[in-house]
Amino acid sequence: MRHFVIAVFLAVLCVCDAVRFGQLCSGNPANTKRTSDNWGKGSYGAPRGTRKHLGLDIVCKDGSAVYAPFDVTLNGKVTVYTDPAKSAINSGINLQGQGLCFKLFYVNPDRTSGSVRKGERIGTMMPMQSVYPGITSHVHVQMCDKSNPTQYF
Repeated sequence: MRHFVIAVFLAVLCVCDAVRFGQLCSGNPANTKRTSDNWGKGSYGAPRGTRKHLGLDIVCKDGSAVYAPFDVTLNGKVTVYTDPAKSAINSGINLQGQGLCFKLFYVNPDRTSGSVRKGERIGTMMPMQSVYPGITSHVHVQMCDKSNPTQYF
């Protein structure tokens, strides 16, 4: 009986301590995920031609403020594409916090180093519609190790 109580306590402790992303984008307090549009699906593992989508897309209107999902350290700018035709959205930022390392794509960062508190603005959503007309504009969340970030939303 004592082992059962300890196991239940640990299970509850793990659930309560799970990392959850706070609001990423103004206008989307629930971090609504991009579903399906003419450009594909925003879920992790969705097909992208011969490759798979290695992130999770969170809906964010072009020009919206992007926020720190929890206390984070900013670890430099990300270059998303090598294609110059996509230069309008070719930016992002590396972040670390809550024991996680992750990247946010399509964000023009306000700065690229230092610490930021949960809910503070870290940048602006770039003009995705100028590159992918009709897509559901979004911030792409990708773990540094390319694992599935869905569990954090």
